[in-house]
Amino acid sequence: MNSYERWNMHHEVQSLKKLGLNVSQIARKLKISRNTVYVYWDTTPEDIEKLNRDGQTRRKKLDGYRPQILEWLTEYPDLSAAQVHDWLEEHTRGPVNISEGTFRNYVRYLRQENNIPKIVHRRDYESQEDPPMGEQAQMDFGEKKLLDTNGKPVRLWFIAFVLSNSRHKYVEWLARPFTTLDVIEAHENAFEYYGGKPKEIVYDQDHLILVSENHGDLILTKEFAKYKEMRKFKIYMCRKQDPESKGKIENVVGYVKKNFAKNRVYHNIDKLNEQCLAWLARTGNGKVHNTTKKIPAEVFIEERKHLTPVIERIKPQKTLITGSISVTVRKNNIVVYNGNRYSVPLGTYTGPQSHVYLDISEADILKIVSPTTGELIARHPICTGKGQLIKNRDHERDKSSKIRELIDKAADQFPTLAGWRSFLEAIHVAKPRYIRDQLQLIQTTVNGIDEKIVAQALNFCTKNKLYSASDFSDAIAYFGQRTVPQDITFIQDKVKAINPELSYKRTIKPSVRSLESYKFH
Repeated sequence: MNSYERWNMHHEVQSLKKLGLNVSQIARKLKISRNTVYVYWDTTPEDIEKLNRDGQTRRKKLDGYRPQILEWLTEYPDLSAAQVHDWLEEHTRGPVNISEGTFRNYVRYLRQENNIPKIVHRRDYESQEDPPMGEQAQMDFGEKKLLDTNGKPVRLWFIAFVLSNSRHKYVEWLARPFTTLDVIEAHENAFEYYGGKPKEIVYDQDHLILVSENHGDLILTKEFAKYKEMRKFKIYMCRKQDPESKGKIENVVGYVKKNFAKNRVYHNIDKLNEQCLAWLARTGNGKVHNTTKKIPAEVFIEERKHLTPVIERIKPQKTLITGSISVTVRKNNIVVYNGNRYSVPLGTYTGPQSHVYLDISEADILKIVSPTTGELIARHPICTGKGQLIKNRDHERDKSSKIRELIDKAADQFPTLAGWRSFLEAIHVAKPRYIRDQLQLIQTTVNGIDEKIVAQALNFCTKNKLYSASDFSDAIAYFGQRTVPQDITFIQDKVKAINPELSYKRTIKPSVRSLESYKFH
């Protein structure tokens, strides 16, 4: 409180006192504590003057850190006192032996003196009774943009766990969106960090874990369902729009964003995870919890005894499908990735649960993969902007009926030939994206060819599982002893018939100059 504020408070308290108000009434009127009223109850103007002089000359415990704290508050005016406290301990690489109350008062004093206001946003949750030790953990995801060393914003993702009884936390960061395999690996890391696993884990309805929920019947993703059976823990899936059922992890996600990540400079993902583990030990699990009034790390010592030991680590095997990011297909047959929209073939959307996998393993290329067959259904260059629609015009109409007509037309060329249609269908399965080119080449190849030769080539390709139009064309050429393609021979015969006296020119060879003629003189 500065000199002006002290004089103003003294005047208001003394004025209300003269009107006959008691201490409690004055405190309510001025919206201050009764202790503050007592300070100014019997003070004289001389006392206020002396208090102002003492305030100017008295050295505060945190004055030695004043330049650094003031620099942080000036650059990041939304910092909380608790975060400033944590940053100072990280900066000095050791505990600052000053009470949190004194620290809050000093930060408030600096804000008032230098006119650095702070806006506080609050979010309320319904209170839930804590489960027994070792019974439950909660898990959720978060994301945060940090500035790198060049001042460029970088989007980062994290997964967080918290034991519901002790409030002991674990956090892990990635520089890309999580996949189901990443989630499984993070579970294994959390169990290793805790030294065991709880009986039950609470989840939000995330597409990396849950495919759908049908009146309480959970349909998990294939990979996570397999992992759950191997680890044998219970799952509690929160209802939609019900954050209170996992309020503990909601608070942890907000705590990580506001206390650890806010205004932190990003160097690389390994350093960030190293800093986060140090923050967990120092602050996240090392400070008194606001609700329980206990230090999570101390309570965890007891809760750890109630966790189920995890003896052997599970290493998930990566496959073509599961190594990708699962995303929902929208009604207009597009998927959204990193703020842009990418088209998929018409008919990919079949209902609210339609989803595909995004494969970003290849630089600058987004591959869209079928979740059931692993087939590549679309391929786009990754757009660096935001809000763009990247569309393949080939996706605009459903061509499946046209393909069926083409297959029927090719099959009608030899309607009585056994296995002919099955061979064409097998080529469709093997090369779905190029089926039109395949059918066109086959029709050109068999045009005018005896059915016996086609049957020989068909039997050879089927026996050796050669489901390709080019392989079939080679087989036709072999069994039909065709050294020159029929269409080329036909064209040569036509040339001879049109101008027979020019046929002698086909035997003329052009003269070849000596290299000496190209030398410069």
